[in-house]
Amino acid sequence: MNNEHSLTEQIEGRNAVLEALKSERVLDKVYIAKSEGASPDRALAHIASAARAKGAVVSNVDRRRLDAMSLTHAHQGVIAIVPEFNYASIEDILSLAELRGEAPLAVICDEVTDPHNLGAIIRSAECAGAHGVIIPKRRSAGFSSSIVEKASAGAISHLPVARVANLNAAIKQLKAAGLWITAAEGSAGSPLWDCDFTLPTAIVIGSEGEGLRQLVAENCDFKASIPLFGKISSLNASNACAVLLYEAVRQRAQLRLRREQ
Repeated sequence: MNNEHSLTEQIEGRNAVLEALKSERVLDKVYIAKSEGASPDRALAHIASAARAKGAVVSNVDRRRLDAMSLTHAHQGVIAIVPEFNYASIEDILSLAELRGEAPLAVICDEVTDPHNLGAIIRSAECAGAHGVIIPKRRSAGFSSSIVEKASAGAISHLPVARVANLNAAIKQLKAAGLWITAAEGSAGSPLWDCDFTLPTAIVIGSEGEGLRQLVAENCDFKASIPLFGKISSLNASNACAVLLYEAVRQRAQLRLRREQ
């Protein structure tokens, strides 16, 4: 959370700000680093022009001011001030799947507290065409951290993210809506290619250190493992999520091809 207003947040980095501009998010103010060379930075000039077109106030400031404002320490010459993130609901996620005419595909993050991991998970989910991500209100990285926004490369401007009080209650709601809950479970589950991701599916990713909580694991229908052939015993949370999501993409693409033949 930045210090300009208690109900605002900041987005840092060129890609993240550009994606916010492409979406329906409102940008209150955009700080652009003053050009230090003889020729202007065309990418920053484009961002400034697009921001003005959307009604944002654009201020050209010394790069040292951006350095002082930055929470990520990687602002790339631009910081945008936006209203506090508006979380979606589980119903919004299911409605998006229905609108697209697709079997729902969602990601549930069980206490993923590293903002880099959460941002990368959201980025992978958006890239894979998933319909949303669900996080708990407690013990999770939240979007008051601009690191999440930057790590997502702006994906949170395009993908519904729901924040729920009780993750197990959310799982029960998804089951009632016809989704099957698949846990990423290291080497304990079936190989991912033996899991049927063409079904309406929510993939559950556990915390970086502890994995899935016991009750969450018990509420899952299936356990999927990613075979590892090197000396390292596990992938991090965001990488594991990306692998499982793209197995779902592969299976669903094959199913579409079979139906079209």
